[in-house]
Amino acid sequence: MARVLVFGELGSKGLNSGVAKAVRCAMDLQPAALDVLCLVADESQEGIKQAARLQGVTKVLVRIHDAFAEPLAAVMGNALVEMAGDYTHILAANTTVGRDILPRVAARLGVQQISDIMRVESERVFDRPTYAGNAITTVEAPEGMVVVATVRTASYRAVPEEGDAVVEAQPFNVSPPSHTRFVERREAKGERPDLQTARKVVSGGRAVGSSENFQIIANLADRLGAAVGASRAAVDAGYAPNELQVGQTGKIIAPDLYVAIGISGAIQHLAGIKDAGTIVAINKDGEAPIFEIADLGLEGDLFKVIPELEKLLP
Repeated sequence: MARVLVFGELGSKGLNSGVAKAVRCAMDLQPAALDVLCLVADESQEGIKQAARLQGVTKVLVRIHDAFAEPLAAVMGNALVEMAGDYTHILAANTTVGRDILPRVAARLGVQQISDIMRVESERVFDRPTYAGNAITTVEAPEGMVVVATVRTASYRAVPEEGDAVVEAQPFNVSPPSHTRFVERREAKGERPDLQTARKVVSGGRAVGSSENFQIIANLADRLGAAVGASRAAVDAGYAPNELQVGQTGKIIAPDLYVAIGISGAIQHLAGIKDAGTIVAINKDGEAPIFEIADLGLEGDLFKVIPELEKLLP
């Protein structure tokens, strides 16, 4: 039977939504005992309660130390390595934090990390995307070694919060590394939904023309209650900040609704939205590649189409 440890990433708003998706992936390894590990400076965090409510979770392990106030891989990786001997699999969501910590864990354990699991074939065989999602690679982890892997959150739905797992607090002794120290955190703040987890996303491309014109994308997103995204071309042109970039070199997302405005549909961008539910494309170039994958397409000038569309919204 598999014994799975899922890294319970916590943020300012509680448990990262990717954890529930990593748990869904872990449940595909059944039969399995499934624990979630939260590393905290203060055990009163709401995210711990959220982790305990995730369906399928057997136990939530809470390790407490002041050094866990910030998600430094050099510190948190050590905690995961110390626990590795009790588990057959160590998983984390393929977030910025997960991608930072798990390679260090794999290196310390002397195993190869598997990145971006999108399907479980068996306890040691997994599918993952390659070539910007245009090909799927099946990889097999060697017998007798801990499987250390990140989970492609766009490929999994979150498990419901219907569980009631045991929470076990464990004071932990850790020596912070001398070569790594926390300096500061800068976090983009706003009222819109988070791009990585939003159910609806409106993105703009280079055809928007300027950072001032990009406000038309933001206005439509606000009317729809959606997050704002951008193509790499729009980001490189300075129309939108880097954290809004969607695509292979930006954020990989899977919203229920994705509206692409003035985006031609380069392969790198399509790699970031291939798991979206419904894709709507608005572009004046009827030959744009985005129309080949769109569920709904409208050929027209975005500066004429968007105002007309807004008139039809409540």
